[in-house]
Amino acid sequence: MDIEAISQERRPTLLARGLSWLRTCFAKYKDRAVDIGKSIKKIGQDDPRRVIHSLKVGLALTLVSLIYYVRPFYDSYGISGMWAVLTVVVVFEFTVGATLSKGLNRGFATFSAGALGVGAQHLACLFGEEGEPIVLGVLVFLLAGAATFTRFFPRIKARYDYGILIFILTFSMVSVSGYRVEKLLELAHQRLSTIIIGGGICIIVSIFLCPVWAGADLHKLVALHLEKLAIFLKGFGGEYFQSVNEDKAVISTSEKTFLLGYKSILTSKNMEESLANFARWEPGHGCFRFRHPWKQYLKIGALARQCAYQIEALNGYLNSDLQAPPAFKKRIQEPCMMITSESSKALTMLASSIKFMTDPSLAHLHLHNSEIAVDNLKILLKTTSLEDMELLSIVPAATIASILIQVVKCIEEIYEAIDELSHLANFKSAVKPRVSPEKPQAQLLLHRGVVKSIVVDVGGNDGDVVVTVLDDKIPENENNSRAHNPDQPL
Repeated sequence: MDIEAISQERRPTLLARGLSWLRTCFAKYKDRAVDIGKSIKKIGQDDPRRVIHSLKVGLALTLVSLIYYVRPFYDSYGISGMWAVLTVVVVFEFTVGATLSKGLNRGFATFSAGALGVGAQHLACLFGEEGEPIVLGVLVFLLAGAATFTRFFPRIKARYDYGILIFILTFSMVSVSGYRVEKLLELAHQRLSTIIIGGGICIIVSIFLCPVWAGADLHKLVALHLEKLAIFLKGFGGEYFQSVNEDKAVISTSEKTFLLGYKSILTSKNMEESLANFARWEPGHGCFRFRHPWKQYLKIGALARQCAYQIEALNGYLNSDLQAPPAFKKRIQEPCMMITSESSKALTMLASSIKFMTDPSLAHLHLHNSEIAVDNLKILLKTTSLEDMELLSIVPAATIASILIQVVKCIEEIYEAIDELSHLANFKSAVKPRVSPEKPQAQLLLHRGVVKSIVVDVGGNDGDVVVTVLDDKIPENENNSRAHNPDQPL
């Protein structure tokens, strides 16, 4: 009786444990399903074109499947219709340029390899039944080896690598299968025609149904990179010198994370080269003509990465344990803040110039102001006395000043590259500011307070008249700089 009582007491316990285990498993799989659903939703929201691309691939496969569903088509092509389905699966890519690249590579490679395969088969037949396989083997060896070697050429690998692979595959299949297949020409014709049908459907759907242009993506990507550089420079000055300005609000953690967007530029080389390669295959569309200078975007992207590496070095000093004395940081604060501010504005306007395809001349004023700040910073560094400071303590701040000078040089090169792009691509003319300093030296003196500029509007279409008035009061730091360098011009 005691054993039966114990077993009766254990049954509810085991049942409860089983139900608890089932509830746990159900909750676990439910949470996993919810996470998968959120991931799917996020992927679609990040780029809705992905959803459209998936529907386009489904449509292309449905259309090409008619070769099997419609009896007349099946009677004409037979089982070779599967090559059309396979072509759609392999060729259809996200962008129009990638689809055209693969489609045309596959079409030309299939045609040329098929023709050579048929020719090789007829040539081998001249050597009789015993010599035919030997000749075919030698031809396959030579052509496959030569075609494989061409894949090591960088330019050929970048644009025609897929075509060479299809060439090797098709030539080998046609020449080798021709040894056992009697109707070789019919077989080659069916495969070529079905591949053309599949590739043609891919190209038509890709171009005429919500097209995704690789050139437009490259255009936007380069402009976005410049904007990310501008965002970092805009926030760097306030972040680094916040210890000097006690009344300045500290940048929040979320804003600091946003400033790190430039890091994606450091690893963008492969994406830019891929987009530029696909863009060369695309026809003229929108604001981009057929022979648009896509290589110039690669040059701008390389310069942007060079600037991003300089910014990466600046970012390393934000949370460094070695901090310069507040007195030295305050001394270089004004020119450094002006460099970061004006450089950020110049990059923003350069990004806008690319985005809207306008002349980048409006960014020249901000770039010129940053050059003035660089001159002031150099003067401060030359005239700074180290009597009350340790050399090691000011090294980080002096390094930051040096890096900022290099950043300005990088932005100058970016400006020149974009200006070259504007001429090659015939960008629209930008509206120039009404008043701008005529000479760099005059603007340098204007910034230092030696020259005052008075603008007199005379009306009409002749523009403005700039009257320059000399001021007898020379700043103290200017006197000090002249004392150390008497030959310095005013």
